[in-house]
Formats: sequence, C-alpha cells, structure tokens
Amino acid sequence: MQDQSTAPVLCIGSALWDIIASASREMTPGDDVAGTIRRRPGGVALNIAVALVQQGQPAALLTAIGNDTQGDDLIAELEAVGVDCSYATRVDDPTDNYLAIESTSGVVFAAIADCASLEKTGDAILSPIRDGRLASAVKPWRGSVIIDGNLPVPVLQSITNNHDFDQSFLSFVPASPGKAERLRTVLKAQTGTLFVNKFEAEILCEQSFETSIEAGLTLRQLGAHRAIVTDGPNDSALCSPSETIAVTPPEIDAKTTTGAGDVFLASFIATESANVHTSIKIMETAVLAAAEHVMKDTE
Repeated sequence: MQDQSTAPVLCIGSALWDIIASASREMTPGDDVAGTIRRRPGGVALNIAVALVQQGQPAALLTAIGNDTQGDDLIAELEAVGVDCSYATRVDDPTDNYLAIESTSGVVFAAIADCASLEKTGDAILSPIRDGRLASAVKPWRGSVIIDGNLPVPVLQSITNNHDFDQSFLSFVPASPGKAERLRTVLKAQTGTLFVNKFEAEILCEQSFETSIEAGLTLRQLGAHRAIVTDGPNDSALCSPSETIAVTPPEIDAKTTTGAGDVFLASFIATESANVHTSIKIMETAVLAAAEHVMKDTE
C-alpha cells in the first residue's frame, strides 16, 4: 500500500494523445486551410498530472491506456517526465485520442474526443483504490484526488456510492463544456472543490452569469463546497464558505488555450499543498501559470 505520508496526487480520468491542428488563418465551417499539426500527450487527468510533477508535486494516474504501440509510447513519455503510471489500467482496446483545430489566437474552433477505451473500462480504473494497492477499508485514501469529467456518469456514481474518497481532498474538473453536466452527479455528494470556467458553470447552473463571482456563488448554493471559476481574460473567482475573491489575469498574446485550465488547476493544488495559506496568493499563482501556458509557442 502507498505510504500516504509521501502520497502523490491521484489524477483520475483521461490519458490520451492530443492531435492539435493550428490554422494559418481564421476559419469558417467547410474551410480547407494551411497550418501545422502536432501530436502530444493529452487528456485532462494526464495534463494535470504532468503540470503537478513540473511544479514538484508527485502525481499518479488512474486511467485506461491501450495495450498498443500508442499506449506504450504514451506511458514512456509520461514516465520520462516523472508521472507515476504504475496504477494505470492497460486494456485490449485502442489508446484514446483527442483531435482539435485551433484558430490563429489559439481558441479551439472544433474538437472531437475519442475516449472510448476510458468509457468502456468503467470503474475498473479504480481497482488500485479498492484492492488494497493504494487504499483499503482499514486505511482509506487521505491524499488529494482530482476527478476528471471525462469519466462516464456510472463511474462518478460508483465513486460516490462506494465512498472511495470520503476522507480525501477532492477536486472536480469538467473535461469540456459538453461534459460539464456529468458533474451534477457529484456536486452535492462530496465536500470538494469544483474547478470550472464560466461557460461550464452556466451549463451546470442552467443560467447565464455576468461575472465569475456570480457563477461561483450560485454553484455554492447548488451544493459545491468550494467553487473556482475562470473566465479567460476576465476575472477568475474563488468562492468558499469563508471568503469570496477575484483575481484579474494579465493582458497577454494568446497562442493556445488548450490545456490552460488544467495548468491553472495543477498550479492551484501544488501551491496550496506547499502551505501557501493566503487564498489570494494561491489564485494569483494559478492565474499566472495559466497565462504563461497560453503564451507558449506551440511549434
């Protein structure tokens, strides 16, 4: 069983290959334009695990990865940067992929997420928690856990019904606006932190918001213990039982927005774990980390 005094953050959800195409000019549906195409490790749980390790915080993946060449390559790249893949479930299905086309400003124009293997594997990815390798009924997991909204609803329900992480520090993050509704399953069931952007908050709350603070306060009314809402270049907000604060991101020249939310979350958790007790400082650090990611050259 894992020594929880030095336990990694458990990142539970998608680990796949990102295929990212960057257009040379702004696009409309049906366009065929020049650009660049690149492949890199991706998936919400994976992105967060990598970002955590880069900030000195150990991280382990609970996910489904195919027993194929793509899966071998993915694990090799992750282990090379220090992500613990020893608890990942290898499956006889293809490794998942994500395909996105980005505009010249780095905003996603269109995307398709093929998470068939993760969906098919179901809560088998939680076996290390339930078979004693990471936790047990006698010694439950007490560390930090990140729940990725790519997980199918039955898995989210299974986590809640089996009380796998009742003594853990939980963070929930939607994989995308299209999957935000899945988190309604766990919104009231756990005392965790919900990380969303304002659009995802509007989907969860089924209403529009003027500001991230308004969205965060409404999420708390719906049951979230702590809500953190980002809004691109506008203020990001933290709403908890004890405080409500907002931080304004710096003005930047964006090159890619893919993965920015994952970097924000990883920076927040790593900074908070480093015993930085001032919420405003934690938020400022996370906002700056996301801004630096967005400004990175994607070539």
